[in-house]
Amino acid sequence: MLALPARGSAIDGLGSIHAVRRLLESGWDKDSPAVMQARRALFRLLAEDEDPAQLYELQAKPGKSYEPEVASHLRQTLREAAGATLAQAGFESDPRVRGIARRTLERITDFLASPLALKPWTRVGNQQVLAAEASPPSLYALQMLAHMPLFRNENYTAMEALYEYLTRPLPRQEAIQMVGKKMLPVPLLVLGDMLPHRNAVDADIPMALAWLETMARLNFLRRNDNWSKMYERFVDDCGRDGVWHPHKGSASPKSTNPFTWPFFPLEPQLAAGDERWTDVTFRIGLIARLSGRPIELI
Repeated sequence: MLALPARGSAIDGLGSIHAVRRLLESGWDKDSPAVMQARRALFRLLAEDEDPAQLYELQAKPGKSYEPEVASHLRQTLREAAGATLAQAGFESDPRVRGIARRTLERITDFLASPLALKPWTRVGNQQVLAAEASPPSLYALQMLAHMPLFRNENYTAMEALYEYLTRPLPRQEAIQMVGKKMLPVPLLVLGDMLPHRNAVDADIPMALAWLETMARLNFLRRNDNWSKMYERFVDDCGRDGVWHPHKGSASPKSTNPFTWPFFPLEPQLAAGDERWTDVTFRIGLIARLSGRPIELI
């Protein structure tokens, strides 16, 4: 469900969640045949059952089995990713989507109200890792909430606590969590402000745009001076023709973060012309629109 295409291929091995997100980003309707066929499995994922078959490609290899804690951790990731995709498709009012959003927000709120929110780390050997009980929000949880404006209005207090958490300094420790008896990488968990300075933007432009867009959809962007400055820097890098260009070099921006794959780049052919900057330019305009800024067509 969360697999990326095989190296050198456009779609071979692509997981359904990434595929549906890509179609939605490209403008496909939720009732189009391709999305309609896939959304049955996504809705099925929202059910909190213990069927091992619901782990899809994350199932253990034959003859082996996941620890219960690891299986639960993987199911939670798949449910939030499925909920985010269905919310983006326009199913905010569906009781199943609202159910996963409510359970996710309650878990995050309980974490933010606990002492673990301030000190979520524990020492295992000579390494600092996230405690097993820590439940910070994931990128998929933020994406799900970002596409559910009515639900956010109903949970205003929880969203205020979430905003305060997202503005905290990002810890330097690597995102690894103790899950059962295993230490698992958890790159999708958000441990603070993921865009604190310009270096973070330059290091991964697609992820920076994904963060700014998500914050804009959550109505957090305009409230945060630092994120607004990071966005204004993108705007300032647009020429008189409105097209964005990088400060240095002429290569198209790339990202190693799998979260960005479904939406960057959408341009099928990155030729030597201005097509290289289409995706960044489009996202800058989209963020402006989401933030309530006027868009000047050129």
